Amino acid sequence: MDSIVVEFTKFLVADKHVSNNTLQSYQRDVVQFSEYVTEHSLGLLTVTKTNIISYLLYMQKNGRAISSVSRAAASLRSFYRYLVGRGLIAASPAEQLETPRQEKRLPQVLTMEEVDLLLAQPDDTVRGCRDKAMLELLYASGIKVSELVALNVEDVEPGLGFLKCVGSDRARIIPLGRACVTALENYLDGARKTLVGEKETPALFVNCNGNRLTRQGFWKIIKEYADKAQIGKDITPHTLRHSFAAHLLENGADLNAISEMLGHRDLSSTQIYARLMKTHLKDVYNKAHPRA
Repeated sequence: MDSIVVEFTKFLVADKHVSNNTLQSYQRDVVQFSEYVTEHSLGLLTVTKTNIISYLLYMQKNGRAISSVSRAAASLRSFYRYLVGRGLIAASPAEQLETPRQEKRLPQVLTMEEVDLLLAQPDDTVRGCRDKAMLELLYASGIKVSELVALNVEDVEPGLGFLKCVGSDRARIIPLGRACVTALENYLDGARKTLVGEKETPALFVNCNGNRLTRQGFWKIIKEYADKAQIGKDITPHTLRHSFAAHLLENGADLNAISEMLGHRDLSSTQIYARLMKTHLKDVYNKAHPRA
């Protein structure tokens, strides 16, 4: 290993106090770049920005993931800033590198049939009645699980078919469908009273001790029903939020309206569902068109 690289790793530990994982990543990235530099008869102290860009392109052409290329660029920026600080070079050739953006992964969504199957799992017990109301509400409104467990009784108006959800910076009003309203009414009229008992709590959804349900508690609940449904997908609380948005878009809902209901601050966060729809349509075309 080049002595400069050795000194750099010592600097990361002694001065930057980086974690062991970060240290190994930085060291590996710089060593690999050093080997590339040597193979191309260049020097670590004399490379140009063009040389570094050529290296990053070389990584891509050799099948390295975009995340690995971006991390290598970050490691080299840190390395050359260190060299500037040591006075070994006048300016860093690794500043302002345009690295490829990592495309956001498309979210996992359920089909409408899979949603029906999942929502059919809770039984008619007190606990099942509560769980049915929670699952129906998540799919009907697209709210986050943190917002779900923070709801109070006063936040829902089953008779009017609306939910008031207070997010991180503002409240939003979300309409609720008939199936959700029915499940909520059944829960409020019977199961919740049984679970709360003599306690006084504003919480809409409570556990078996009458206390507000936690995110961890709901996580276990949805995993239980996902296993019972045997759908074959990794279902998380966020899966119903994604499915809510995707199914609305699939059935002609306006992207701006979906963005508002999800509580997104700008439309760009909702655009991923449009990409999801394009992928879905392409799959349908490839399977159905005789000359696809």
